[in-house]
Amino acid sequence: MSLNSAHAQGGVLIFAGERILIYYNGIEIAFDGPSSVPQMKGKKHGRVYLTTHRVIFNCKDGKDSLQSFSFPFLLMREVELEQPVFGANYIKGKIKSEPYGNWDGEAKFKMYFTHGGAIEFGKAMLTAASMASRNRPAQPPPYTPPMNPGFYAAPPPAYEPPRNSYYSWVPYGTFPDAPPAESVYMMGAPPPYPGVDPNMAYPPAPTAPPNGYDAKAQEAAASAYYDPYNSHNFYAPAAQNMAPPAYASAPPPSYSEAAKKTD
Repeated sequence: MSLNSAHAQGGVLIFAGERILIYYNGIEIAFDGPSSVPQMKGKKHGRVYLTTHRVIFNCKDGKDSLQSFSFPFLLMREVELEQPVFGANYIKGKIKSEPYGNWDGEAKFKMYFTHGGAIEFGKAMLTAASMASRNRPAQPPPYTPPMNPGFYAAPPPAYEPPRNSYYSWVPYGTFPDAPPAESVYMMGAPPPYPGVDPNMAYPPAPTAPPNGYDAKAQEAAASAYYDPYNSHNFYAPAAQNMAPPAYASAPPPSYSEAAKKTD
């Protein structure tokens, strides 16, 4: 997981080739993290995105020291969907830091959905995580931070619903809204970890260490990157373990179509 690396100009920043599957405006998130990371203190309010590779939180308060949080699927553990008798449903779990993620260690998190949808979001997240876990390579490439920090406005395929049955498990009926087009940005680097699409290629290893990092630092990062691919890192309790469903022959509805069904 990385801190303050997934936002730009008041919007969300994703990798090249990454796709936003669910957008939800109205999330409340609380962390229980290392005391050395003051950005995690207190509850945060904002937007959450389920993508093909991770969960991203963007803070609504532009003055908060935590502007964004990235949750790669393969760094999440002990994820559970909670349905208390009293109070709103929520998702809880643990997340580990990633190399060059602007913090170190492990933190607990809880996500509260103020307008409902926690269970539907959680099931979709568990399905995506299971698919991403199956797509991890036997020998993952060394992690390297993006070489090019530049970004640009993302093209519509990055945030519009996929038009094929491979993504029929995404609950567009519950989450019919797409993020505003002017709020999605994309960097030039591809994701450094696997996603739900097995055809997503991994970036080639750079020929030289990134500026500002020596060889030892790069070697340490490479070693650290192997741990996320331990299949035990992402845990779903037996009652909540979500195997990817059999895909329907029809593609998922568009946002506009789903919105009509819920009216």
